[in-house]
Amino acid sequence: MANIKELPVQFKSFIIKCKRVWQVLRKPSKKEFAMVAKISAIGIILLGLAGFIISLIVKIAF
Repeated sequence: MANIKELPVQFKSFIIKCKRVWQVLRKPSKKEFAMVAKISAIGIILLGLAGFIISLIVKIAF
């Protein structure tokens, strides 16, 4: 566990790192957003399909 005296230093370091990341962030273009949305949708569909197939196998087997 962290020492009580080190907490302010760790907190300040965390805030500095957060500011650095925040400065690098930018809004994605429509093309980037669409690509991420499509990839996420495909992933969700594949996971749902895998779960459905597993549930069918379990129902049929038992």
